[in-house]
Amino acid sequence: MVPSHRRPWPDQTPSGTPLTTSAEPVDTSDQAPGQPDAPGPSFVAGLVRVSRPRQWIKNVLVLVGPAAAGVLLHWTVLWHGVAAFGIFCVAASGTYFFNDAIDAEADRAHPTKRLRPVALGVVPVATALWIGSALMLTSVGLGALLAGWHLAVVMAVYVLVNVAYSLGLKNEPILDLAAVSAGFVLRAVAGGVATGIPLTNWFLIVASFGSLLIVTGKRSGEKELLVDHRIDNGATRQTLELYTPTFLRSVRTLSAAVAVTAYCLWAFERAAQLHPGHDPIWFQLTVVPFTIALLHVVRLLDSGEGGAPEEMALGDHRLQLYGLVWFALFAVGVYAT
Repeated sequence: MVPSHRRPWPDQTPSGTPLTTSAEPVDTSDQAPGQPDAPGPSFVAGLVRVSRPRQWIKNVLVLVGPAAAGVLLHWTVLWHGVAAFGIFCVAASGTYFFNDAIDAEADRAHPTKRLRPVALGVVPVATALWIGSALMLTSVGLGALLAGWHLAVVMAVYVLVNVAYSLGLKNEPILDLAAVSAGFVLRAVAGGVATGIPLTNWFLIVASFGSLLIVTGKRSGEKELLVDHRIDNGATRQTLELYTPTFLRSVRTLSAAVAVTAYCLWAFERAAQLHPGHDPIWFQLTVVPFTIALLHVVRLLDSGEGGAPEEMALGDHRLQLYGLVWFALFAVGVYAT
């Protein structure tokens, strides 16, 4: 029972089980008949919710490039990488504010997004637009301060892609998948640019198709959620009614296949670069946990559990275990003599 003097943001079912993401809460009003209405969420709490702090985990991708190069723990690289992570948190939150303002009307027809702060009216649409624009512009300026015009360009491209997505690309089939996937890839690119680490072609291919896999799985999860609530797909996102389950499954299969192939080629190439004439096979062994983890993700996505990718990363213990095994093998591969 929720105390009557304090009503939290409704991001859980009455049993306490989280549904989708923290940015897509579910109404859990459990007041008894006759009780006075509990006070709603405050404006400040609404601002925090719109900024989506739980989804900042996606920005860890800026550290993947330096980590893959085996130089992440070098002090200059590390602090540049952490700073780039912070800059992307600012940029990403800006895009969330902007997108929620643009989507406020459509979100009110969605079973969970209707309880987002902007859709509820806790955060006014105009306020969300101003804050979102300010945060996105700030991220471009911070990128220039950290690593010059190169990072500023990456941040500007990220902002422009997200603005274009909110204003129309989200209604264009295929292009909406490409736009969201580009956001993940640009995070990885920003990490390389901020730290001065060149990214290999294989690395970018893995990042691109891995991102496409996750985004397509998210679309499948959204379709199933709307079906469960008997809501027309086109009422909340026009492209959803244009994607059949078979098509989305085919894209996931293609993405997973390309990602695994590219990773294998990258791992073997990286081993040869780090240990010329002496191959301790640790890098090659990372293919095993990588492939198992990817298959695990594909299974989850195929069962409709891809609506909130950040929840998989934070709450799936099997996936975390596979990641630890991969990290251990990778670390040994980098420092093996």
